[in-house]
Amino acid sequence: MNTEWALKELEKFIDQTVMRNASGGGLITTRNVTAAPDTEVTQQAQVVEQILDRVIPGWSSKYNETRNNRWTGHREAAIRAREALLRKQELDENLGENAPELSAVELHPWVWSGARSLWQSGHYREAVEGAIRKLNAETQNKVGRRDVSETDLFKQAFSMDDPKAGKTRLRRMKDHGSDTYKSVQRGAMNLAEGVFAGIRNPLSHEVDQELSEQEALEYLAALSVLARWVDAATVERAEGES
Repeated sequence: MNTEWALKELEKFIDQTVMRNASGGGLITTRNVTAAPDTEVTQQAQVVEQILDRVIPGWSSKYNETRNNRWTGHREAAIRAREALLRKQELDENLGENAPELSAVELHPWVWSGARSLWQSGHYREAVEGAIRKLNAETQNKVGRRDVSETDLFKQAFSMDDPKAGKTRLRRMKDHGSDTYKSVQRGAMNLAEGVFAGIRNPLSHEVDQELSEQEALEYLAALSVLARWVDAATVERAEGES
């Protein structure tokens, strides 16, 4: 993220949403209006909301607008995001190790696009399930199959058997008959089996189980690895198939 740019956009929005009483004709009301016209605030909010999604995931469910003005929740979130960006280095140094961070938006596009809308509203379990469905669908698209899905789909796609009619294979590297080739193919099958057996099945069978943000992020990271392997793999079809 371009922090300097993000801070300027947040500052602009904060200035636009300074509240004043909507008095008129000498009357004092309970309704507040923003310093800038509502149209301008709405336009700036389109940018600010995307910054808030990066800095304060799930912000829209944490900061509520009031009946007095529909931008009060946005304004509070923007002020908090500005402070988080301004003091990020200080917070990192004093609250924990300066370790590498894993950004959900930089995961493989299949995974994040499947999870994004639910993630941003704080529904982490459903977000992971959405990412799994998206990964499964994109893999089906790549191999051109709808007759199999989930574990069986990946086992067949990464099988070391020769492709057959209607059974396209995915190759992570050229088959030279080496142990490395066998290892990477087997690794993809095993990771897929682990994803569906260890992540997808428990989530679908225990619908009341919620995930913390950190747990969900780690699950998405595992899905992202598998998605990158599928996306980068070469498609091998049976002779005569196009």
